[in-house]
Amino acid sequence: MRYVQLGGSDLKVSRVCLGGNSWGAAGRRAWAPFGPDESAGFFKAARDAGINFFDTAEGYNEGESERIIGSRLIGEHPRAELVICTKAVAKTSDDGGARGHIVRAVEGCLRRLNTDYIDVFCLHRLDPSLPVGEVLAGLEDVVSSGKVRYVGASTMRPSQFARIVTLAKQSGVARFVAMQNLHNLLYREDEHDMNLFCAEENISTFPYSPLARGMLSGSRLDSATQTERAQNDGYAEYYKRENNRPIIERVVEIANARGVKPAQVALAWLLSKPAVAAPVMGATRHEHLADAARATEIDLTAEEIARLEEKYTATTPIFA
Repeated sequence: MRYVQLGGSDLKVSRVCLGGNSWGAAGRRAWAPFGPDESAGFFKAARDAGINFFDTAEGYNEGESERIIGSRLIGEHPRAELVICTKAVAKTSDDGGARGHIVRAVEGCLRRLNTDYIDVFCLHRLDPSLPVGEVLAGLEDVVSSGKVRYVGASTMRPSQFARIVTLAKQSGVARFVAMQNLHNLLYREDEHDMNLFCAEENISTFPYSPLARGMLSGSRLDSATQTERAQNDGYAEYYKRENNRPIIERVVEIANARGVKPAQVALAWLLSKPAVAAPVMGATRHEHLADAARATEIDLTAEEIARLEEKYTATTPIFA
């Protein structure tokens, strides 16, 4: 496993982040039936693979993901060895406005995570009608109180993120160090603006869906059936478009030539891109963790990267 500094923070994170949307999904989704006991085994396997970076959100499985991370990860592994990221949607309310809502959201995350502090707290989307000054004031409150070490954002337009980062710098409030965005070999639209901005501002990205819902594993290229997740996934049709076939075929070709798995090539490509710190893996099998760890050791050649990127066709940005 390789490690990297997360943006302008002092956090050293594994180049693989374990995503938390499966933890607490027992009884909710057949493709990720993980309760506390099943999740605990994954946490141990992740730590054994060298993963120290874990991502969750208040909305994942109605807060159950955070509760399981609190009890079976933070509760069973040294807290100082873990980098915990969680997210909450910024809203306004009659009791303290957006500023007060952020403070209460963080306090709720702390209770569920059973910890005194959050390493990285991310704004999970941003309503353009919210007063940005109030949002930043709420973030400054949770950082100055010691409840949050660093702040970041997730799933928003590049222009939105640039605006709040710029205003935060001008106001001298909590500095942004991370952005969780959609980025993989089949969706590269953020390379034109979001990722360039992050690189310039020393902000790390930790992209979700790095394997394009499994399409970059190569195993679903000609599959006539859809998994339960794909049937309820808004991205599934985009990833299965015919334009993506040549890209997936090249992933498989390079993997075969190197004697590694296609998913490892897809991760290695993502890790070669500027600003990318750690793809967020939604692993559902133990071997996925070891494979991802080994992918961080793969250095693709310039020729291999060019072949992987050559057939990409631009599309409409999802967060336009």
